Amino acid sequence: MVLLVAMTGKAATGSAPAHPIDTQAAAANARAVIMAVERSLGFEPVDREFEQLGYDIESRVAGTGKLRFIEVKGRVSGAETITITKNEILYSLNKPDDYILAIVEFLGDNDQRVHYLRQPFEREPDFGVTSVNYDFIGPLARAGKPT
Repeated sequence: MVLLVAMTGKAATGSAPAHPIDTQAAAANARAVIMAVERSLGFEPVDREFEQLGYDIESRVAGTGKLRFIEVKGRVSGAETITITKNEILYSLNKPDDYILAIVEFLGDNDQRVHYLRQPFEREPDFGVTSVNYDFIGPLARAGKPT
């Protein structure tokens, strides 16, 4: 590995981070942030993460019964990629007006920035694909504030 670093000036990909991240805890934290945002906007969110429906939060529009389907991704600011499963992409394409990709960008010191991206995907992945990695910056550039 030392030779690889010397030759490229970069650490090998796939090497363990200096501080391992508990991805389940980070995902739960990101969902809690979005649940709070949804409540602050007047919606009634329910966490559906463990049902693997193609989204993490089902948020009811008060008084109408209409649902918003929110996939939540929590990433450290400056992360290189964001991974979306095929199921998440397909669900977004089936409910384009009701689906939101919510990205919680963790900035450090318990601070975060929340981005909502509507109609995040244009086409379904190839048949054998199980997930797709996107540049983290790409979705952020198209996202807006939560509404």
